[in-house]
Amino acid sequence: MTTPHDTTPQYPFSAVVGMDDLRLALLLNAVSPAVGGVLVRGEKGTAKSTAVRALSALMPAVDVVGGCRFACAPDAPDPGCPDGPHGTGAAEERPTRMVELPVGASEDRLVGALDIERALSEGVKAFEPGLLADAHRGILYVDEVNLLHDHLVDLLLDAAAMGASYVEREGVSVRHAARFLLVGTMNPEEGELRPQLLDRFGLTVEVAASREPDLRVEVVRRRLAYDADPAGFAARWAAEEDALRRRIATARELLPGVTLGDAALRQIAATCAAFEVDGMRADIVMARTATALAAWAGRTEVLEEDVRQAALLALPHRRRRNPFDAPGLDEDKLDQTLEEFGADEGTGGDDDPEPDGPDDGPGGGGPEGGGCPPQDGGPDESAPGPELPHQQEREAPQEQPAAPEQQESGRTPEPAEQRAPGAGGEKAAVGAAEPFRTRRLDVPGLGEGADGRRSRARTAHGRTTGARRPHGALGKLHLAATVQAAAPHQRVRGRHGPGLVVRRDDLREAVREGREGNLVLFVVDASGSMAARKRMSAVKGAVLSLLLDAYQRRDKIGMITFRGTGAELALPPTSSVEAGAARLEQLPTGGRTPLSEGLLRAHEVLRVERMRDASRRPLLVVVTDGRATGGPEPVARAARAARLLAAQGTASVVVDCEAGPVRLGLAGELARELQGTAITLDELRADSVSALVRTVQGNRKAA
Repeated sequence: MTTPHDTTPQYPFSAVVGMDDLRLALLLNAVSPAVGGVLVRGEKGTAKSTAVRALSALMPAVDVVGGCRFACAPDAPDPGCPDGPHGTGAAEERPTRMVELPVGASEDRLVGALDIERALSEGVKAFEPGLLADAHRGILYVDEVNLLHDHLVDLLLDAAAMGASYVEREGVSVRHAARFLLVGTMNPEEGELRPQLLDRFGLTVEVAASREPDLRVEVVRRRLAYDADPAGFAARWAAEEDALRRRIATARELLPGVTLGDAALRQIAATCAAFEVDGMRADIVMARTATALAAWAGRTEVLEEDVRQAALLALPHRRRRNPFDAPGLDEDKLDQTLEEFGADEGTGGDDDPEPDGPDDGPGGGGPEGGGCPPQDGGPDESAPGPELPHQQEREAPQEQPAAPEQQESGRTPEPAEQRAPGAGGEKAAVGAAEPFRTRRLDVPGLGEGADGRRSRARTAHGRTTGARRPHGALGKLHLAATVQAAAPHQRVRGRHGPGLVVRRDDLREAVREGREGNLVLFVVDASGSMAARKRMSAVKGAVLSLLLDAYQRRDKIGMITFRGTGAELALPPTSSVEAGAARLEQLPTGGRTPLSEGLLRAHEVLRVERMRDASRRPLLVVVTDGRATGGPEPVARAARAARLLAAQGTASVVVDCEAGPVRLGLAGELARELQGTAITLDELRADSVSALVRTVQGNRKAA
């Protein structure tokens, strides 16, 4: 939706405390929209949306053709504009628009709607523009962009790649220009972004709440002052806002004259090659970012410090990494690459008199360089203030050892083995074995859940399997069925000439079948019977492999562990598969095997999730050897809990972890009680001899 016209002023961009990288990335895009937008990653409550929304007030106004709904530029109107052709009418100046795309928006709301009935019966293109038209030559902002449905992501990718939006309905099409600055915010705990869309963001920044008390106090003080008197607060920051606007305008004028020399280009290419980024988009984005940094600093030449800062903003989300590795850049490797390819090029290598790099130079963190934008715009910018603790805080994480799930060198058991064993026979956690490609496990039947890549479902995209009368707004037209429905009534309707007389009741929409994402709930046995070091490592490797598969298939996941005397919801259902991998890595083992408690906890979790989202079908994955030793009548109680899940229609699979030459087959008995399927760890592998794609058998059998 377009930002509503409200008399309450936006929170001033200049008043945002700290977050130097975020403010710099947004301002660079204001200077040069060709940089390609910003993706802001961070925990909730860090003012990501506040900073992004405040940017629109700093953007220069745009000239548009009067009356054009698609914001055509008067000096270069779109020749294919649906409101065109444009003559020499008067131009209008308007503020740059900030258009917000809701996560749950429909396809028609994004790209616009075409009146199919009028198009077929009257031959006219009655088109209502969507959000992409509103965002043309402005900012398209997507909050929680990682939760955007796949079909909307596909449309965004097409528009970003072609600079235009196409609306097609069975041969009738409308096209209009759609070039916008794409800005997205996301909380990584709620799931990652599709790689294709991730690469479309020019820059990415990580934000986190400061742990420095003085900085937090300043954040609260300013927010309370704004809430108490928005107009008065904005007035107090008006001078700083005007200074930023003037500086953006000056940098835009300077930008075409900035020289990107061969030495800087060589450093850019070498850096992208060193970090093994895919394709050439990273090189282009780095070049544009470095040029914008130089213009922002008031220079006409790109220096090494600009290249370094551009790499820190443009490469973290593009380097090759595993899905569970956090984005980031090895700054020592970056400095080494820049030094190697810049020492003899006169771009600030070994000849630089300041050995500490750009932070101490004129283009570093100060107002004249590319390090960060001015905070207050006043003469006391360089004095110690709220930003100084923030800068110290940003250095602090380098002194902390990385968490095991964030190390690129792979998962190893050493960090876990160094922990002291817990009480009650608990054994230290072991690392997971190397993950592998798993078989696809499906939920039987045909669902109607969120778009994904696991189970069969009725979706807005996919192969056409039939036609039906539309419920509400018409989706994808089924042309043959529409003509067939209208044909018998042509004589009664007085048809004359070649046109087909079509009425609303004749319209039929296509029924399509695709894939949905499911809720995959893992129930993992962490009892003493699973505690053999090599065995538990293999089990963790299998669960990690299933988590990777869930990540790729756009599932929600949850994890329950059981050992000792009870079961624990280690991970509530979430889209963050990274969180599941982290909890799995830290999972200790030991104690008895309360299998029934794990199954009963799964039943409760699924009951609650069914009330929250009835359309997302669950898949229960029980990872166990089938033993039940905890509590009174453990075997009978586990069987009753399994039958309770089966009665709810829960599709399930039991991953049999039993090892040794003599096997009791207890996991198979559990699978029969669940009315599901049992597979061994070896059969879970996609490349095993018996790994045929098999639909998980729930209690519902195909007719």
